[in-house]
Amino acid sequence: MHSICSQATAVPRSNFAFDSHALALPISKPINLRFCGLRKEAFGFSGLTHSCSSRVQFTSRGHSKRISASAENNGTPPKSFDYDLIIIGAGVGGHGAALHAVEKGLRTAIIEGDVVGGTCVNRGCVPSKALLAVSGKMRELQSEHHMKALGLQVSAAGYDRQGVADHANNLASKIRSNLTNSMKALGVDILTGFGAIVGPQKVKYGKVGFPDNIVTAKDIIIATGSIPFVPKGIEVDGKTVITSDHALKLESVPDWIAIVGSGYIGLEFSDVYTALGSEVTFIEALDQLMPGFDPEIGKLAQRVLINPRKIDYHTGVFATKITPAKDGKPVTIELIDAKTKEPKDTLEVDAALIATGRAPFTNGLGLENINVVTQRGFVPVDERMRVIDANGNLVPHLYCIGDANGKMMLAHAASAQGISVVEQVTGRDHVLNHLSIPAACFTHPEISMVGLTEPQAREKAEKEGFEVSVAKTSFKANTKALAENEGEGLAKLIYRPDNGEILGVHIFGLHAADLIHEASNAIALGTRIQDIKFAVHAHPTLSEVLDELFKSAKVKAAAPSHVPVSEPVAV
Repeated sequence: MHSICSQATAVPRSNFAFDSHALALPISKPINLRFCGLRKEAFGFSGLTHSCSSRVQFTSRGHSKRISASAENNGTPPKSFDYDLIIIGAGVGGHGAALHAVEKGLRTAIIEGDVVGGTCVNRGCVPSKALLAVSGKMRELQSEHHMKALGLQVSAAGYDRQGVADHANNLASKIRSNLTNSMKALGVDILTGFGAIVGPQKVKYGKVGFPDNIVTAKDIIIATGSIPFVPKGIEVDGKTVITSDHALKLESVPDWIAIVGSGYIGLEFSDVYTALGSEVTFIEALDQLMPGFDPEIGKLAQRVLINPRKIDYHTGVFATKITPAKDGKPVTIELIDAKTKEPKDTLEVDAALIATGRAPFTNGLGLENINVVTQRGFVPVDERMRVIDANGNLVPHLYCIGDANGKMMLAHAASAQGISVVEQVTGRDHVLNHLSIPAACFTHPEISMVGLTEPQAREKAEKEGFEVSVAKTSFKANTKALAENEGEGLAKLIYRPDNGEILGVHIFGLHAADLIHEASNAIALGTRIQDIKFAVHAHPTLSEVLDELFKSAKVKAAAPSHVPVSEPVAV
């Protein structure tokens, strides 16, 4: 994979999910294949009996008029502003910010230049998980050994390619519609067009070929997301040489496909393609596969997700030129040694998927009008997502969240950043702890992580002068996993033995993407191991993998002085 280590503008996707927001500017269709963290409103749940409803007044034109939080706390905002908050980009990041702003009583508008839901809903998390759900079912049905172990007999499994593609597309359409309806119902104005900043607290938007509209706001959030990164020398035709945007449409299932990049995006698509019958060849720029994962977890994942499947790989090489299939000739891929740059090999395959990460979408945003210069395409921000100009000064009332700032290119990170910004503009200081944000790769079985890898933790420990310890538990000892005949897996805890601080947790196994949140919440809340090991987990559940993990850690600090005990209950 042309990772961030080897390609300055390539950003590997961490839940490859991974992105993540609707693009408010004209672009090619991007994708974020990560766990989305969509609000409940996205799935059509009510949410309309909202606390903010008590602050809604209806004008004679039928529009809702809200008293802003700034009005409640600091007097009425100047009438010169059309809105309290304008958000450029209606993806998961913008959507999360908009709904939280409404809860706070802000007059809010969101500008969408493509489609509501952005990368995550339309070209990422949502449709990719639909495809991965299919691949998971296919793997289970195709595993004769697994079925026999459960006492089941199943005839040969097959699939309808168009039916699978329709499942992914229909899910994206449903979530997109629910997102739109939720914002409209709660009083968010949806402004259609391509958004750009024209000056302090001033934004223009409009469709190509039509006059621009100018709107003003007390505060502005940039949430324009990202697009797939394609290195130089690679010709994408959308049919035989594709990005993840094209792959999600599943217009074909090639017999042999090369995947350039073995990060989250590449791994998830290898899971889909091999389940549907394709052979896969990975092309990775670094010396090992899955370079972004904890090395121990990556080694185990390779043994389970790659070695037994119809997958081979080339590591330590760049794909310098990829030519689409044409006139009966296959796709050709020219490889060079990543270190010496000497020619290494030429591959001929049926198709190639470019999974080399994502690039921020910030062109045409009007940043020059406020003296902001991007860094490798990213909008520079501080720890509170406040935009920094070319002189190192904060730009008043301007924020940037999500993939466009590059802090953590995950859809749910964008949403969390947006909520954090709204907290700040309504008078409550808030700094998001990015080390507490989990990520997941939805292969079968799944991979998830939060915090630092072991090498990162040891590097930090060496600099700051503390010890690092590691604890591990296996899924093979978990009753629920064994009942499912899914005992392959490992959970790993990286921590400080002197004070019980959790530095990182990595899980490979059944439902790892769900299990990680106990650890991420513990990091976010500052919970120490000596406290969390007293938490009670239902038996038999997969959550006991983490229960055993925390209990196995050896912490020198004293246990809590008081452990609450409930009344005895008859069972």
